[in-house]
Amino acid sequence: MAFLKRGNASIYYEEQGQGDPLIAVHGLILNTKYWSLTGIADTLAKSYRVISMEMRGHGRTVVDGEPYGFDVDTMGDDIIALADHLKLGRFHLLTHSTGGMASVRHAMKDSSRFATLILTDTSSFTSVVPGPPENIKKFHDDFAKNFEKFTWDQIIGSVKIIPNPFFRGIAESEQRDELLSLTREIVELNDRDVVAAFVRSFYTDPDMRIEELRKISCPVLVIYGDKDDLFMESCKTMAREIPGAEVIEYPGIGHMTAIEAPRRLASDVIDFLSRHPMSVERVGAPGKRGS
Repeated sequence: MAFLKRGNASIYYEEQGQGDPLIAVHGLILNTKYWSLTGIADTLAKSYRVISMEMRGHGRTVVDGEPYGFDVDTMGDDIIALADHLKLGRFHLLTHSTGGMASVRHAMKDSSRFATLILTDTSSFTSVVPGPPENIKKFHDDFAKNFEKFTWDQIIGSVKIIPNPFFRGIAESEQRDELLSLTREIVELNDRDVVAAFVRSFYTDPDMRIEELRKISCPVLVIYGDKDDLFMESCKTMAREIPGAEVIEYPGIGHMTAIEAPRRLASDVIDFLSRHPMSVERVGAPGKRGS
């Protein structure tokens, strides 16, 4: 088990494969198993050095006391800190949902370290709820209480009765039970109380920051499912506003693309990366590209 020690945080990561480095960052209630149990990490590792990390508040990453750093800027900096720790210059970045929020916000400030940025089912806002801060706070406080009140079995089981927007694609799939079982195996690694604290802290800003999206200069691929009711429109907006961004829509797929369409996702990622090759570079030369 490998950890990056950053202040009071011990950030868990795992590596496999050889080649150009690719850091993978998951979404809310997920962890590195989102990439490994779906087979995506194994597939990518045939051609790339895959480094999957677990965000603060998730999986085996532990933050010992305040400040917890459950905010978009700190988590974006965690990605760069991991790259520095591994002595990477530039690297590919594969993201999902909340991990994508932290990544795209960092890219707005500086995308020079990203050889490519792949954004799946995500947004440049950090709150799907518009309006004044008190409304946003109340919504996410109510959302957080679900993790404190219900077990993972109850949360996953409820999808069969009332599919929430995160699980619509899975709930309507012919492989629903199999996919829910896989999801249950992934999420059980997380501490529900810590996830609740994360939810209350992270999701605060409904602004997509359109002007800043236009400053992103690395190659970007946006992927979303047409059953992702929460993020489909924001994905379309990012694809439209980020210069040169490519976009792929997955018909019949919801928010959890790696779980619902792992083979297609891995194939599309590999295709995109193959068109934007790089050499493994050391820190200190982030702008140098390989031939």
